[in-house]
Amino acid sequence: MSAASHAVVSEGTPAIVTLTMNPALDVSATTDRVVPEHKLRCGPARFDAGGGGVNVSRAVRNLGGHSLAVYPLGGLNGETYRAHAAAAEISSAVIPIAGETRESFTFSDRSTGEQYRFVLPGPTLSEDEWRACLATVRARLPRGGYLVASGSLPPGAPEDFYARLARLAADEDVRLIVDASGRPLEHALAEGVFLIKPSRNELAQLVHADGELGPEEQLDAVTALVSAGRAQVVALSLGAAGALLVSSTGILRSTSPAVPVVSAVGAGDAFLAGLVLRLAQGRSLDEAFRTAVAAGSATTTMPGTELCRRADVERLEALLPSEGGMTWRSTSTRP
Repeated sequence: MSAASHAVVSEGTPAIVTLTMNPALDVSATTDRVVPEHKLRCGPARFDAGGGGVNVSRAVRNLGGHSLAVYPLGGLNGETYRAHAAAAEISSAVIPIAGETRESFTFSDRSTGEQYRFVLPGPTLSEDEWRACLATVRARLPRGGYLVASGSLPPGAPEDFYARLARLAADEDVRLIVDASGRPLEHALAEGVFLIKPSRNELAQLVHADGELGPEEQLDAVTALVSAGRAQVVALSLGAAGALLVSSTGILRSTSPAVPVVSAVGAGDAFLAGLVLRLAQGRSLDEAFRTAVAAGSATTTMPGTELCRRADVERLEALLPSEGGMTWRSTSTRP
């Protein structure tokens, strides 16, 4: 499966720009055992600048690439967030807002290995604020490159916000990648995008299924999205079962490398980072998918909200079979 290179962009502009409309200051820690009505003594806390697009930018950075992260910030949490983003060496374009940037909490129970994730709602954006986000993206568009819009929309932002991005990207030679769910994703697909990366549950929700889809139903649903021109590429993350990627030229399946899973936080964002980075470097979809699977798996070995390390991704890629640990067939083999 090949993909035309869109890595050549205007001078000084990264080939990858990420947008996070609802960033969160991620706090992660461990405790001996999670029980109700008791003080839970926790180990040292880790703080990260989080949210879908920023996580993609962090993982791209970890993999040796470069991107620009666009996101709104406000309040004291926003100032703390800004400091952690700078410490992670993330190039940022920040839109000031009046509301307080949200927090999210991840706690791991050492006695069971179970993980608990608490996500607070984001601040309500005024119309002026969400329009400022759109204007900032418009001014920083990676023409000839990739725009990754990832994560939930905050209160106040219109549910067709990603659809507006799709129209903007289509007019400016930008490949839009949307990692979202629900109505915002449906609106974007109505305009047509380059790539989406739903989970199994998000795909079932997208096609209005009553329950979880089986493997063939997943393939049929993903293939229908591509055939209808709603997305040129669909990458379906399947957790421990691996991943599926479908484009107009073929179907790729991959199992996940066998690794000790510590935390699943950010694995999907790292998967997307590996995929978009390789595409921005002019690699084929086959190669990009291989790196994506390795990056997602490497992230699951990291504690809390830490993301993949380049050495681990390269090690896992080397462990995959020469075919990339993937099976492939042309979409022409399907009815």
